Amino acid sequence: MASLDVDQPRLLVARNAVGAAFAMNGLAYAGWLSRAPAAREGLEISAAGFGLLLLCMSASAVAAIPLAGPLVQRLGPARSVMLGCASVVTGLTVLATGVLLGSPVVAGAGLLFAGMGTSTWDVAMNVEGADVERRLGRTLMPRFHAGFSLGTVAGAAIGAGAAATGLPLWGQLYATSALTAAIMVFAVRRLLPHVRPEPGEERGMTVAQAWREPRTILIGLVMLGFGFTEGVANDWLAIGLVDGYAASDTVGAVGFGVFVTAMTLARLFGGHAIERWGRVPILRATALTALAGLLLVVFGGSPVVALAGALLWGVGAALGFPVGMSAAADDPARAAIRVSVAGSVGYGAFLAGPPLIGFAAEHFGILPSLLCVLGALAIGLGASGAAHPLEPSRGTP
Repeated sequence: MASLDVDQPRLLVARNAVGAAFAMNGLAYAGWLSRAPAAREGLEISAAGFGLLLLCMSASAVAAIPLAGPLVQRLGPARSVMLGCASVVTGLTVLATGVLLGSPVVAGAGLLFAGMGTSTWDVAMNVEGADVERRLGRTLMPRFHAGFSLGTVAGAAIGAGAAATGLPLWGQLYATSALTAAIMVFAVRRLLPHVRPEPGEERGMTVAQAWREPRTILIGLVMLGFGFTEGVANDWLAIGLVDGYAASDTVGAVGFGVFVTAMTLARLFGGHAIERWGRVPILRATALTALAGLLLVVFGGSPVVALAGALLWGVGAALGFPVGMSAAADDPARAAIRVSVAGSVGYGAFLAGPPLIGFAAEHFGILPSLLCVLGALAIGLGASGAAHPLEPSRGTP
């Protein structure tokens, strides 16, 4: 791939800009999910209906992510991040309008835009983050994803504050959209300039070829397992506390905040653990931690014990996705395509999770339905060996 010589100060600026991109992505995502009960009530839909609403975002994200890799390869990460952000901001604005009007159809349309934008934004910022990580010679991807988690903490705090003060969800979403757009216009200008690959290199890896690589698919399964574990908590933990333990909406938002705070701390310190013990042992240890947290949430018997479970669940779910992104991007010449393909598999978690938990909750109750995460953890654990780093001289598995 054609290279770009960048000095250390410019790399540090780009590193900070990547961190901001991750943080704002998390804030935009979590700002409304922390108030999922309010969205459900405002739209007057059941748990199954809310699962289908979430499916609008997940389905559009999964459908768009295979296109994100070629888009990033052609336009570069910076422009792709901006395109994704514009779609997310549009989606949140339409979602806010749907909640204001009490229209699930309008809200679903907003989530379609948000899902498409999320895919492009996600792939582009991970490709950029992997490039900065390589150039600086440090394990930074968990910290970048900690930036996402910090954004979700901020989003959860905004949601909890809005719920406590009685601010309508639609008002919160309009404000979040404006804030996201303003910050991202500033941050994108500080990402690294795009240098297109040489024509011969561009032909060296296609999406179809990446889909035939066993290692890339297994990395996708790691991301699927841990992504499902993370996504179920993001989508359903607040509702699980409210419905399963008869807690208030504020307690539900606090529980969501505990989860994302635990993820943030694990990602901030996870890079050191990975450098010391390696990707694969850390993935296996965190899978067991997530299992312990899940069992406490489901069988804890009280909101206090469930909150302790949410903490362990957050720690356990924290590193699977960033480790998968780093592993998929081990070869810089093929990073965009492999990240998009592995991400396509991983995003299947967000496609299957919302309706699966929603329909299970209708028949078995919200807390027992969360046990679906057990299967996801088994998949992530079984595929974890694929995350072992490629040798520096190798470009293919």
